Amino acid sequence: MPQKMPVYASFRSIGAYAPEMILTNEQLETMVETSDEWIMKRTGIKERHIAAKDEYTSDMGVKAAQKAIQRANISKDEIDLVLCATVTPDYFNMPSTACIISDKLGIHDVQAFDISAACSGFVYLLSIAKAFIESGVKKNVLIIGAEKFSSIVDYTDRGTCILFGDGAGAAVISATTDKAEAIIDIHASADGSYADFLVTPSPGSVHPASHEAIDEGLHFVKMKGNETFKLAVKTLTKDVIEILKHNHIASEDIKHFIPHQANYRIIKAVGDALGLSKEQVVLTVQKYGNTSAASIPMAINDIYESGRLKKGDLVLLDTFGGGLTWASALLYFGGEDQKY
Repeated sequence: MPQKMPVYASFRSIGAYAPEMILTNEQLETMVETSDEWIMKRTGIKERHIAAKDEYTSDMGVKAAQKAIQRANISKDEIDLVLCATVTPDYFNMPSTACIISDKLGIHDVQAFDISAACSGFVYLLSIAKAFIESGVKKNVLIIGAEKFSSIVDYTDRGTCILFGDGAGAAVISATTDKAEAIIDIHASADGSYADFLVTPSPGSVHPASHEAIDEGLHFVKMKGNETFKLAVKTLTKDVIEILKHNHIASEDIKHFIPHQANYRIIKAVGDALGLSKEQVVLTVQKYGNTSAASIPMAINDIYESGRLKKGDLVLLDTFGGGLTWASALLYFGGEDQKY
């Protein structure tokens, strides 16, 4: 009997969407006590995109997904699993935003569910898609990171309102027998003892929806900024060093290092610690801000649409988010080059 070829998961395509409305630092100066200079120095963020009132997380996810499916050169009917990472779902817990996105895409009778891993969500989805495909259960998995973070931001709190924006990114992960197109490795982990570093207290079983909860602003995201910053730099650096060492890959071999776009100072600190060049590090935080689970796919899409990301490029992803969660991934881009 002929030997069965091993099946690998391949990152086949990318798509993203950013809402039309832009919120600049100068506009924020009229809303809270801050300045463009202060925001740029602390975060590197110049502007962020904000969804319209009637534009929901699922709507942004659909637009990103449509691009990803088209660029994967497959029909939507070939998608056999839909996954969405979000902390700002259309509805509180049910139905899942993945189910809503599936319906809006016209994908029916297909498994769909959400995960909650905050900013690490997209790479967490990548690990799930890889497992489904390499076990032979699925062939084409649509993964989506989508956030309407403006729906949980307190625009009187300068510690958080300057950071977050809205958007979505999506990818198709497909089965392949070509190892040169494969996702090489993914490391993902969590530590719930730091849960209070980044949290949306209500609604939930601890703080159910109530007038009191709203009066106290518990439906807004709360963050311990300094503590999160310090732990992020330490954890992201350690995680990347470990995944490179485990796979016997040198940092200079990485074509594109795409970290979570939360803060320029974090990105620079991690890049410097790894000895990465400016050309290797992908930076989009200045124009999108922190879009949580959408951050990494939106950054991937940027270099794809600019023509920088080519088929076969070695890519390193690195992310850190509420939970606390963190994850890194090494992969070859298995999609076709951008066509102009």
